[in-house]
Amino acid sequence: MAISSTFSAAKLDSLLMNYCSSSSASFSGAYFPYQQQMKVFPRPNHGNKGMVSRNGGVRCEAAEFNAALGPQKIDLSKASALSALQQLKTSAADRYTKERSSIVVIGLSVHTAPVEMREKLAIPEAEMPRAIGELCGLNHIEEAAVLSTCNRMEIYVVALSQHRGVKEVTEWMSKTSGIPVSEICEHRFLLYNKDATQHLFEVSAGLDSLVLGEGQILAQVRQVVKAGEGVLGFGRNISGLFKHAITVGKRVRTETNIAAGAVSVSSAAVELAFMKLPESSHTTARMLVVGAGKMGKLVIKHLVAKGCTKMVVVNRSEEKVAAIREEMKGVEIIYRPFTDMLACSAEADVIFTSTASETPLFLKEHVKDLPPVSSEVGGLRLFTDISVPRNVGSCVTDVEGARVYNVDDLKEVVAANKEDRLRKAMEAQAIITEELKQFEAWRDSLETVPTIKKLRAYADRIRLAELEKCLSKMGEDIPKKTRKAVDDLSRGIVNKLLHGPMQHLRCDGNDGRTLNEALENMNALNRMFGLESDLSLVEQKIRAKVEQSQK
Repeated sequence: MAISSTFSAAKLDSLLMNYCSSSSASFSGAYFPYQQQMKVFPRPNHGNKGMVSRNGGVRCEAAEFNAALGPQKIDLSKASALSALQQLKTSAADRYTKERSSIVVIGLSVHTAPVEMREKLAIPEAEMPRAIGELCGLNHIEEAAVLSTCNRMEIYVVALSQHRGVKEVTEWMSKTSGIPVSEICEHRFLLYNKDATQHLFEVSAGLDSLVLGEGQILAQVRQVVKAGEGVLGFGRNISGLFKHAITVGKRVRTETNIAAGAVSVSSAAVELAFMKLPESSHTTARMLVVGAGKMGKLVIKHLVAKGCTKMVVVNRSEEKVAAIREEMKGVEIIYRPFTDMLACSAEADVIFTSTASETPLFLKEHVKDLPPVSSEVGGLRLFTDISVPRNVGSCVTDVEGARVYNVDDLKEVVAANKEDRLRKAMEAQAIITEELKQFEAWRDSLETVPTIKKLRAYADRIRLAELEKCLSKMGEDIPKKTRKAVDDLSRGIVNKLLHGPMQHLRCDGNDGRTLNEALENMNALNRMFGLESDLSLVEQKIRAKVEQSQK
């Protein structure tokens, strides 16, 4: 199977430059330079007495051979270059051509990791392009995307090697968050290829959400595609995966009743607050909403649905609050700037926070001096924080008279109606299974695309050469109409001749042709027409790099 062009360009550049930079060192006792990155071992050769180091590297015997020759010493730098070329040809390149790149998801969600960890890993939308670029800069990662929400932090990659790719991404997550690798490994989940695809489809459909069928996750998946537009590492496989996930999310919500009566994180937060308040205070409790973005707006809507007719909204600007007020006629919505947040908190019984702030808005020192609330609302000031990173510091839980709830506490609300949730999920799974087959067939079809392009280019080169011969024999005063007719004729002949082979290279799931059959046809065409394989290009690139380093 053809090695990817991304690997042949960027990744080998990196590996080879590491080698070239150290080629001037003495070769005697030297170890294969990329052993730490690739763990390369030679094929067994019982005819030679090679030496294997304890740390798993391969030590070349060129030094011993050179000593035996005495005055007829060979050029050690050339021996080094030849050894490096042979090692890479028989190990890395060979391995990468035998198996295609894998789609991998390395994730932490509300089901596997606490909010304290998820908030450290969260990546703001504006940082997505940078994150994709850094991930694709890793040796074994070709493409990447990040899905970061209040309930999950999931990194989707196309990896040249599953094991090495997961290791590199996990180390990157540790570096960016400050969380030890061991701790991330304890809470992460790993899914590969079909399982990774199915997981994203379930996420987009709302099946993996804390609140089954909630609609905001589909908008968040759309945002990943929007943020990835024009970013180099957001390649064909990953972008195709996320775009197909959007299709799945739409179908599930259109063709099933999963969204009927479905609650969102915001509505669950309101429900939780009302569960903690005495029923007699449901219409009299003083409500404060901090943040008037999408989540904050939904909180306001659900408060109104619960019968609240007055609330204070703190936001950076009044524009969004005015728009919400216009939409919620008959409800008293009072705007206050962020500078008044603590003063407004002193007059509130229940406080909802949903801002994009990366640092806490409420800490222990802010809350401890707030006046106590009335016994009519239970004597406790409730902080319901649905932001990740959290807007209310965990230290606030130490304040007497205050109770803090975050997104992880919403499980209490959604635990009800489990049977109904399972029934709705089964309806959606049938659609996901169907769409999964279609996506896998589409991805399989990509395997033969390079050969299709090469075959067409090969045929077109012959067509143009023969066309030029024909036109030169016809003389220089050929009418444009005749020239075009001959050109069209040559194109038509080539297209008709290529139609059969092209059809047998396609594997889109519509004609029952399996991937193995398409790959057999691809290899046959490569042999018959002598099409240049990507592997030979890789070898040429390696040889050119090594030769250049010897000059």
